[in-house]
Amino acid sequence: MTVAGSDERDATLSARRAERNARWEERYADNDRFWSGKVNATLASVVQTLTPGTALDVGCGEGADAVWLAEQGWRTTGIDVSPSAVARAASAARDRGLDETRVRFVAGDADETLPEQTFDLVTSSFLHSPDEDFPRITILRAASERVARGGRMLVISHAAPPPWARELSGHAHDMRSPAEELALLALDPHQWHAERVEVVARDVVGPDGTPAVLDDGILLLRRK
Repeated sequence: MTVAGSDERDATLSARRAERNARWEERYADNDRFWSGKVNATLASVVQTLTPGTALDVGCGEGADAVWLAEQGWRTTGIDVSPSAVARAASAARDRGLDETRVRFVAGDADETLPEQTFDLVTSSFLHSPDEDFPRITILRAASERVARGGRMLVISHAAPPPWARELSGHAHDMRSPAEELALLALDPHQWHAERVEVVARDVVGPDGTPAVLDDGILLLRRK
């Protein structure tokens, strides 16, 4: 590829990224609160078995998981592309009496602006997008590089569409099993050990108020 061709490709990718990020910002800005404000039960069930240290939450949204981590003793950083989501997360932390020595939030693109330091735990929950070119695996690989030696990466994902979905939306293509995602990550087996690669059921209440069960993927990896 010529230099001009490479520059054109980079410009196209940058423009797509900007458009994608703008859509997420619009999504949050158009709602007073998008999520419940409660920690994801699957993440909590895994993390409560770990010893607190430093943590990075990639794609933190309105900060429920990051705030919960801080309350469990983790010194936490959350990052999200939406400034509105990050502002809401910081406000939620202050309301819970958590200052920036316990949890802080950064607005930025996870495939460009992850913090330089390493962490004992790097988490990512439901980092899905309706955009077909969303670089999920690229972001997760970058996140893995922020895991300290002896630390862990925890990826919680949608392993299947919800039972009330009559038609699969455009993001259905990245609803992979944890085993499929582990294969795509292609991490060095000499540096990483897979502690949990499984799908678990989570009880929820559907949009119509009836009980439902969701399939959550768990990928828990320890850096040797």
